[in-house]
Amino acid sequence: MGFYDRHILPPLIDLACGTGPVARQRQKIVPRAHGTVLEVGFGSGHNLPWYDAGRVSRLIALEPSPEIRRRAAHRLARSEISPEFIDLPGEQIPLESASVDCIVITYTMCSIADPGSALAQMRRVLKPDGEILFCEHGRAPDAGVARWQDRLTPAWRRIGGGCHLNRDIPALLRAASFTLTGLEQMYLPKTPRFVGYNYWGVAC
Repeated sequence: MGFYDRHILPPLIDLACGTGPVARQRQKIVPRAHGTVLEVGFGSGHNLPWYDAGRVSRLIALEPSPEIRRRAAHRLARSEISPEFIDLPGEQIPLESASVDCIVITYTMCSIADPGSALAQMRRVLKPDGEILFCEHGRAPDAGVARWQDRLTPAWRRIGGGCHLNRDIPALLRAASFTLTGLEQMYLPKTPRFVGYNYWGVAC
C-alpha cells in the first residue's frame, strides 16, 4: 500500500461519505437495524449516529482498512454503541452461519472486489428471517449517464479505492438470491449525476 492509499485516500473517502445528501440517505435505513447487526464496510463510522441503541443488541463492524477505521475514533467516542471490529474484506466473514439478524451495507458494494462472493457470505451468516438494509450508489438508468459511468470507472477505481461507478446494485442482490422489498432509487441532490444515483431498501 503506497502513500496515496495510506494518507490521501482515507480523508477523501471520509469527506465524500459524510456529505449532507449522503447522511440523509443513511438516516433512511440505519435506524431500522435490530438485534445482532453486521455492518459490512464500516468505514469511518458515519452510520454510528443513526443506529437506535434500544434496538441493536450487538454491532459487528467489518472494515479491512486500519487507516479508514482510525478516522472513526471521534464518532466512536460519542456513540452509545461499541462495535466489535473485524478487519477482513467482505468476501471473508468469520461468523457462524445464521448468526446475524440484520446486515447494513451503505456505500460499500461499489468497492468490494468480488461482490458475488461477499453477498454469498452475507447470505450464509444471515438468519433465515433476517434482512439486509442497503443504501448504495450505482448504475444510472439514463443511457447517457451510464455511458459516462462506464468510461470513467477504470480511472475512478484507481483513485477511489476500487470504487465502481457502474455496478447495478439491485441486479447483484437478485443474482445472490435475495428478494428486494421497498426498493427506492433517485439521483441525490447537489451531487454529480455520474456518482449520485442511489438505490436503497431491504433485501431478504
